[in-house]
Amino acid sequence: MDRPFPTRAHGTAVDVLIPTYRRPAALAVTLACLLGQDHHPFRVVVSDQTEDDDVVETSEVRPLVSVLRHRGVQVDVHKHLPRRGLAEHRQFLLDQASAPYVLFLDDDVVIERDLVSRLLAAIERERCGFVGSFVNAPSAVDSENDVDCPPGEVDIELWDGPVEPEVVLPETTGWRRSRLHFAAYLHRRAVERGLGPGVERLYKVAWVGGCVLFDTEKLRAAGGFSFWPELPEVHCGEDVVAQLRVMARFGGAGLAPSGAWHQEVPTTTPDRDNDAPLLLELDGSTGSSRR
Repeated sequence: MDRPFPTRAHGTAVDVLIPTYRRPAALAVTLACLLGQDHHPFRVVVSDQTEDDDVVETSEVRPLVSVLRHRGVQVDVHKHLPRRGLAEHRQFLLDQASAPYVLFLDDDVVIERDLVSRLLAAIERERCGFVGSFVNAPSAVDSENDVDCPPGEVDIELWDGPVEPEVVLPETTGWRRSRLHFAAYLHRRAVERGLGPGVERLYKVAWVGGCVLFDTEKLRAAGGFSFWPELPEVHCGEDVVAQLRVMARFGGAGLAPSGAWHQEVPTTTPDRDNDAPLLLELDGSTGSSRR
């Protein structure tokens, strides 16, 4: 059931799209972060696929939805069943969007209070297809475990000029950039480069998971997530496919420092066998455009 609430603000620039499944406590934390954002106005669209419960009506989530609405934030809630896979769920959310930009935000992410503003400023400046924030793992920031320490060859590949379209495929060197998005590698490398509050850079990516701001028209022009019928119902990597296709036509970038953090709760997608970018055609020869 849709439960929209009228907002006091007009001219909403960003629709925050949150797919959720069996994570009331984590979703509540994510919504609390939106409550504290310094950018207004924005609209929040939550789509729940929990079959045997109504996550948004739980004691953890319901107060956050109410407070956001009292603060003038429009919060639309959908129960989207039956489940047809992650890509179909994202396409459903995209179909609800009316703002010029959409922020796909996972239900287990903590974002800093200025992140929506920073992402919006970056994408408006670059006029590219997307700008994303890698979700760093807080437990890995100061960890001395070998697995949490970035290897010497893993570094940030900065954009020194405007963000441009580029083709990244599993067989290209750009695919190796994905190694930066592990544990808190990005955070550590950003600190080493002197990046922090007030000092940020955009960098080249293979893809970004968990927190990505798209130009809505550009995402739709690249097909959005309409490829979902081509995938098995149980799959992963649907966000990768959409980003690669957008990047090939309009360009994409990561933001450092990212301002996004993982809640480090267990995944709700344990089956990773059907990886969408390895199953679908990713030919980037469709041409490119900056506008």
